[in-house]
Amino acid sequence: MHLKIIHRDECLIAINKPHGLLVHKSSYAKNVNEFAVQLLRDQVGRKVYPCHRIDRKTGGVLLFALNNETNSQVQTLFAQNKIKKKYLAIVRGYTLKSGVINYPLTNEKGKIQDAVTVYETLKQSELNIPAGKFETSRYSLVELLPQTGRMHQIRKHFAHIMHPIIGDRPHGCNKQNKIFKEKFKMTSMMLHAVELKFAHPKTDQEITISANLQDEFKRTKKILNL
Repeated sequence: MHLKIIHRDECLIAINKPHGLLVHKSSYAKNVNEFAVQLLRDQVGRKVYPCHRIDRKTGGVLLFALNNETNSQVQTLFAQNKIKKKYLAIVRGYTLKSGVINYPLTNEKGKIQDAVTVYETLKQSELNIPAGKFETSRYSLVELLPQTGRMHQIRKHFAHIMHPIIGDRPHGCNKQNKIFKEKFKMTSMMLHAVELKFAHPKTDQEITISANLQDEFKRTKKILNL
């Protein structure tokens, strides 16, 4: 697999991570042989350090450092919420025009953590596809600005407000996921990390790293007229 590099300088490198690619080895997926860290290392011929993680099922901006010092600096920026993150998602139902989801989440160790996601609805559509007790299916394209970085935060937050992300398992809607798999041959989760914006750790100049939508996301947008 050849990774799409979307930013590179003397300290940092970023890719547009494909949906379905793990960032690094995980006990949750012992049978997987391809990981972003190893693929990028082999592609550029040097060690790379993942500065953060995005879900296996999520596509988009994934940032790496090219040395240990930069990695430490950027991880500190993430920990201090000094990196602005922007996502796009396609969700079930009609979301509000805008909103703030302030709903604490429990991490893997059982600790309850504050979690906040700001969102804005960009477009909505309705298809003549029956789903459960409804004669049609409604969808929204939303822009998401997570203010914290909890595991599966966006996925859990939109499940919490009853607008689960299309293609999400286990937090999503089984009925909708089945429709997309059987009718549209689509199993990708419709969540994309669009952008990272932050002060470069070496120059202190603000940089913006953006990743274009991938083919399955664009195909779903077209199918749903979003």
